[in-house]
Amino acid sequence: MPVLRNADHPAAKKTDSIAARYFVAVLGSWAAEAATYPFDLTKTRLQIQSEVAATKHGYQLENHGMIKTAVGIAKQEGVLKLWTGLMPMFQRHAIYSGSRLIFYEYFRSYFKDEKGKVSLGAASMGGLAAGSLAQLIASPTDLVKVQMQAEGRRLLQGKPARFSNCRQVYVMLYAQGGLKGFWRGAVPNVQRAALVNMGDLAAYDFTKQYLVREFGLAETPLVHGAAAFTAGFVAAVMGTPADVIKTRLMNQPVGPDGRGTLYRGMIDCLQQSVRNEGILSLYKGFLPLWMRLGPWALINWIF
Repeated sequence: MPVLRNADHPAAKKTDSIAARYFVAVLGSWAAEAATYPFDLTKTRLQIQSEVAATKHGYQLENHGMIKTAVGIAKQEGVLKLWTGLMPMFQRHAIYSGSRLIFYEYFRSYFKDEKGKVSLGAASMGGLAAGSLAQLIASPTDLVKVQMQAEGRRLLQGKPARFSNCRQVYVMLYAQGGLKGFWRGAVPNVQRAALVNMGDLAAYDFTKQYLVREFGLAETPLVHGAAAFTAGFVAAVMGTPADVIKTRLMNQPVGPDGRGTLYRGMIDCLQQSVRNEGILSLYKGFLPLWMRLGPWALINWIF
């Protein structure tokens, strides 16, 4: 979540260039990502568990909870495997977090009224637009991350290793689908980013203002923490279904034509998931996603 200050704020005077703001946004997101990344890996593994459509490719059905999944990864693959895919995530934030902040500031400036204020609705729409644009640009790095996160599960099921590092994943994906193939799953990925950013920004701002206004609290870390966890919950509720679909589209095997072999597209993935596994399948990984978004926002803000 970008933490934005007014132009006349003392701290803004020191970092008022676009390059400085971009760099600080990326640095803050890296710190938050390194601290909370195991939740993201656990979420991805939960989302591809019991994926009925994948059984035709030899995947076994599983049904583990968040803790059992995380502990299983640590025991069977090693504790450091909980950070598998962190490098493409850093690459993602080098594009996404900096771009999102600059885009959001531009949209916020555009929607200012004559008094220099921006309504909550306009801020939410600005967050939606900024998150969508930034995610569209950074989507290939998400695809690489999902592939690396799911690889450990494939190896445990006796599948041959496909790569050993981040660079090899990029080479593999290019060989499978060319440049266009890097944007597999981009539509639900952009939708997820739009919903998460809209819910995140609106809920964070509303909760913080409510606590300060109704209870007379100062803007302490406790207030920001409460606002961050509330925003994380709203963002997780709004974004998890699109996140599940995005993960499954990105993780599915690819045929010789560069197309996925399990799903024809976003709608087909949605229909198969609901028909085969029930409506709650769209909320697989909800808990680790929520548990990650709150601390992520708080660490990012503090940093």
